[in-house]
Amino acid sequence: MEIISCHSALCFHVVNFGYRDDINLCRSKLPIVKGKLPFHVVVRPGCGSSRYCHANILRLKRLNRCQPSRTVCSLSSDENVNSIFLSESYNSHVLDGEEDVISVIGRGKSVPKVLIPGLPDDSNGDSVAPVSSCYWEWKPKLNVHYEKSGSENLDSPPVLFLPGFGVGSFHYEKQLKDLGRDYRAWALDFLGQGMSLPSEDPTLRRKDGNKSILDGENHVWGFGDESETWAEELVYSVDLWRDQVRYFVEEVIKEPVYLVGNSLGGFVALYFAAYHPQLVKGVTLLNSTPFWGFLPNPARSPRLSRLFPWAGTFPLPSSVRKLIEVLWQKVSDPRSIEEILRQVYADHSTKVDKVFSRIIETAQHPAAAASFASIMFAPQGQLSFKEALSRCQMNDIPICLVYGKEDPWVTPIWGFQVKSQLQEAPYYEISPAGHCPHDEVPEVVNFLLRGWIRNLESNNSVALPLLDNPDDVNYDVVADLEFKRERSRKSVRVQFHGSRFSLWSWLSSRFKPLLERGLINSIK
Repeated sequence: MEIISCHSALCFHVVNFGYRDDINLCRSKLPIVKGKLPFHVVVRPGCGSSRYCHANILRLKRLNRCQPSRTVCSLSSDENVNSIFLSESYNSHVLDGEEDVISVIGRGKSVPKVLIPGLPDDSNGDSVAPVSSCYWEWKPKLNVHYEKSGSENLDSPPVLFLPGFGVGSFHYEKQLKDLGRDYRAWALDFLGQGMSLPSEDPTLRRKDGNKSILDGENHVWGFGDESETWAEELVYSVDLWRDQVRYFVEEVIKEPVYLVGNSLGGFVALYFAAYHPQLVKGVTLLNSTPFWGFLPNPARSPRLSRLFPWAGTFPLPSSVRKLIEVLWQKVSDPRSIEEILRQVYADHSTKVDKVFSRIIETAQHPAAAASFASIMFAPQGQLSFKEALSRCQMNDIPICLVYGKEDPWVTPIWGFQVKSQLQEAPYYEISPAGHCPHDEVPEVVNFLLRGWIRNLESNNSVALPLLDNPDDVNYDVVADLEFKRERSRKSVRVQFHGSRFSLWSWLSSRFKPLLERGLINSIK
């Protein structure tokens, strides 16, 4: 494999190219100093974009007369080489191929490889951003837990991570420790989840009240006979979480933020941005769920909502308690949690021990069962996912789509529907990766987030990740991103879908090979 790599620190390499006479056709695309074989490509330090660091894939497609030699470049971490500067913070670029670059890129027979930084490892002496666990009292009895890193990066843009259903800020540990080296980063626990569960029972229980089968020897909260005053209107709904995020941004962060949300967190991020665009610099959706809530919203459907007398308030009515008790015993069972994690992580070698233990810890909280019930029976939001997208589009809120291809829940068709509505939004499809790409392939997600934020902060003068220049956003690009993890090298394929994306074309490309194979088999 032939790799040109760049990392957070300066890298020093000699890049040796064999060449043919007709390489002169491409000389304007790379700063080449010609000499005797081999000649050198000098990649200058501090370049503002990646055009000095890798071959322009799209231009190479057009320059079909350009025929570089079979060995493009060869580097290895073990090789002793003379040094010239090669520098680009947190970017990585590749020239790859046993065959000519034209055959690798132009004919699509093979895919270029890109070496990206791995996660920082403090055991190896890497700089890791320290993470702090904090609490913020939003309302009486409602304490919000969050984690933060990078507080010293005063001139950097703020990034707020929103978790999926059933998890919390702990699910973004790999982002906080890495991205906190460059940005001010926060991860929030939604009320009713993680460590933002109430600190006392939201209900009162009469002495002669019936005992829940969940009680056992420990008191279970939320199954009392009447609501406490502070919890009379408490419902763990998307509207509550929207307001929670708003006040957190206004009172804690105190300036507009980049929002990053996975699954439910993606829905809330988009929902919040639709209502408060002045507080949002951009939104990244990580396998965002395209809907949330089962019961109708009373503001949108007042008549229909009256058919459902309970909408997630406390205490739980007797009519649903037995259902919740049975359902909760199943959902909170460690074997069920293990099975769910196996479903949502495409790569089963991913270590999920910490995630598993934190979910179990949350499930054992006395308020967990009733909070789960409130979330499941809370009404839908006042805006649908599609309506929230439209509002964000009208307000010119930048949106980036990063989806794991092997997600069994939010399958690729959902991401492509979002892309078809937001043609200009960059869409990165990662494979193999499931429902939680930020935890399964954090190296890739962090690389993409850094690049996307840099692109926006530079007013598009810096190209998006995997693109050679900002004008290439119309086209699709595919690359294999390679990174080191625990002394081994892993590879993940990432496809960038440009602004000329068509949902119909994508569907056709999926079904065409099946039809062709069927036709060949019928002829045989």
